[in-house]
Amino acid sequence: MTATYTLWAVTLTAVALTAWRCRHYARALAAAPAAARFDQPLERLKGVAVAVGLHRRMLRKPLSGVLHAVILVCFFVLFTVTLEAFGSRLFPGFSLASIGGNTWIALLQECAGVAMLVGVGLAMYQRYVLKPARFKGSSRSDAAIIYGLIVTIVASLLLESAFRILDGGAPGWRPLSVRLASLLAPAAPMAHIWEGVFYWIHVLAILGFLIYIPGSKHRHMFLAGPNVYFRNLQPRGIAPPAPPERSSAGVSEISAFDWKQQLDLLTCTECGRCQAVCPAYAAGLPLSPKMLITDMRDALALGQADLPLIGGVISEETLWACTTCRACMEECPVEIEHLPKIIDMRRYLVNEGHVSAGLQDALANIGRVGNSMGKPSKMRARWTKELGFPVKDARSEPVDVLWFVGDYASYDPRVQEITRKIAELLAHAGIDFGILFDAERNSGNDVRRAGEEGLFETLAQSNIDAINACSFKRILTSDPHSLNALKNDYQHLGGRFEVLHHTALLAELVKGGELKIAPAASGNRVTYHDPCYLGRYNGGFDAPRELIAAAGYSLHEMPRCREKSFCCGAGGGRIWQAEDGVVERPSENRIREALGLGDVALFVVACPKDKVMYTAAVDALGASDRLKVVDVAELLIPAKGRRRPDEFLAEIRPD
Repeated sequence: MTATYTLWAVTLTAVALTAWRCRHYARALAAAPAAARFDQPLERLKGVAVAVGLHRRMLRKPLSGVLHAVILVCFFVLFTVTLEAFGSRLFPGFSLASIGGNTWIALLQECAGVAMLVGVGLAMYQRYVLKPARFKGSSRSDAAIIYGLIVTIVASLLLESAFRILDGGAPGWRPLSVRLASLLAPAAPMAHIWEGVFYWIHVLAILGFLIYIPGSKHRHMFLAGPNVYFRNLQPRGIAPPAPPERSSAGVSEISAFDWKQQLDLLTCTECGRCQAVCPAYAAGLPLSPKMLITDMRDALALGQADLPLIGGVISEETLWACTTCRACMEECPVEIEHLPKIIDMRRYLVNEGHVSAGLQDALANIGRVGNSMGKPSKMRARWTKELGFPVKDARSEPVDVLWFVGDYASYDPRVQEITRKIAELLAHAGIDFGILFDAERNSGNDVRRAGEEGLFETLAQSNIDAINACSFKRILTSDPHSLNALKNDYQHLGGRFEVLHHTALLAELVKGGELKIAPAASGNRVTYHDPCYLGRYNGGFDAPRELIAAAGYSLHEMPRCREKSFCCGAGGGRIWQAEDGVVERPSENRIREALGLGDVALFVVACPKDKVMYTAAVDALGASDRLKVVDVAELLIPAKGRRRPDEFLAEIRPD
C-alpha cells in the first residue's frame, strides 16, 4: 500500500505542476476575443484525419514525415503501457489481460518500443547530423530533452519487462523482453529489485514528460489536432476583415488576437517548414515566419500578452518584409495562420503612420488617382489605341465578358503588349468583351494586405459600384491579384461575381473550338511559374499548363511548382518598397532555378507583376541571351481559318 500511496502522491503532484505551468496559456485563451470556428464539424474532422491521421503535409518531406508518423503511432500503442503502469498500482485489480494484455497487445508494445527507438534515432540523426537549414532558430536543448525522456521511457519499460520475466513472471508475447532477460540472466538474484527500479524510472520519466510538455514545443502533441480542427474554412484568398467589435483595425497587443490566433502560437512545432519556403527569409530580409510565431509565443508564455507587439516583440522591418505569398501557411502541418497576424499588425502600423516611403507614395497615388504609378485615370485605356479595333465601353453597352484589366496590365509598357495580345485572342475567338475605361481603379488586393484597410474598402466599393452598373455575364482579368480581390475580398462588401483568369477563359475557348491555335514546332521546351495569387490562393494550376500543351510546347517543371511555387517577391506591397537589406531578390532566385534546368529558353508567366519582376531579374543576371520571359497568351498563335483581329475590325467597322 505504501507504493500505491507514493504513486498517488507523485502523480497528483505532477498533474498539479503541469496545470500550474499551463496557467498563462489558459488565462490568455480564456480572455481572448471570440473566433467563429465551430461551423462545419464534419469538414473540420475530415481535415484532422488528413493532417494528423494521414500526415499529408508532413510527408512532403519523406524522412521527417515517416519518422514522425512512426513516433506518433508508437505513442498511441505505448499509451497502453502507461495505462498498465499507473492503472495496476493506482487501482488494484486493473489489468489489460482480459483483452490481450499478455498476447497481441504485449507484442504490439514490444514492436512499438523498438520502432520508437528507431524513430527517435532517425530524428536525432536528422537534427544533429543532417542539420536541415529550416531548423535554424529552433530550440536544440528542447529537442534533446524530449529525445532523452522518450528513450528513457521506452528503455525502462523494456528493462522492467525483462526483469519481471527473470523474476518468474509469465513472458507472454514479448520476444524482445525474453531476449533481454536471457542477456540479463546473471542479475536474476536481484531481478525483483531491478524490476522495481525500472518501474519507477519509467513512471517518473512519464510524469517528467508530462510536467515538461507545457513549456515545450512538443505541446503540439495535444494542440495540433484542435488547431487543425479550428482552421479557417473560408476561401484562401479572403483576408479576414477587422472584427467590428475591435476598437481599431490593427493589432498592437498579443491579447487583441482572437483565441484561435493565440492557439496558433502555442501549437508551433518549430519544424521550420514555413521558414524554408519564405521568399523574404531567402532574400535575407528580417522575416522568418517561424520566428515571428515563436517570438509571440514566448511573450505569451511568459504572461506578457500585453507587451507592445510592434517594436517590443516584432520589429516593423519584419512585418514589411512579407510578400503575402501564403507559402508559409501552405506548408505548415498544423495549420498555423501567419498572414492574418501580419496583416493585422500592418494595419496598426498604417494607422500609426509608420509606413516606408515607397509604400507611402504608392498608397497615396492609389488613393488620389486609383493606381500606384500616379498616372491619370484617362490613360488607363490608352493601350487599346494600338489594337486596330475598338474595345467596348462596358459602362454604356452590354457585354458578355467584362474585362477588369488591372494597373500593371493597363499602364506598364512591359505588360501592355500582353494585354493587347489577350484582346486580340478574345477578338479572334469572337468574344463580346468590354472594359471599364477610367472607372476602373486598383483592385485593392495588395493595398489590403499592406494594412490599408480603409483605402481598400474605398477602392473595393468604387469598383463594385462601377461593375454593378454594367450589364455582363462574367468578369475576366489577367491579373491574379485583381482576380483574388474581385473573387474573394469583395464578398463581405456585397461584391459576388463570377471571375475568370485569362488563362482559364482562353483554355475554355481552345477546348470548345472557339479559339483555334497553330501549335509550335514540336520539341520546344519551356518552364512555367505559378503565380501565388492564381495558384496557391485560387487553385489555378491547370489552365496555363493546358494552354502551353495546346500551343505545342513541352513543359519542364521547375522543382518548386504548383503549390510549392516560389514567389516573385512583388506581393503584399513589396513591389512598391525599397530593397534595403536584400541579399538576393526572390525573382533572381527563381530565375536561377529556371536556368538550372538547362533546356528551356522561355520562362512562361501568367501575371503582369511576374512579367515585370522576372524580366528585370533576367536582365540583372545577364541572362537575356539564354532566357526570355513571356506570358502564356504570347505562346498562342491563332490558326489559319479563324478570324484575325483585322478581320474582326472589318466586321464591326465595315467602313
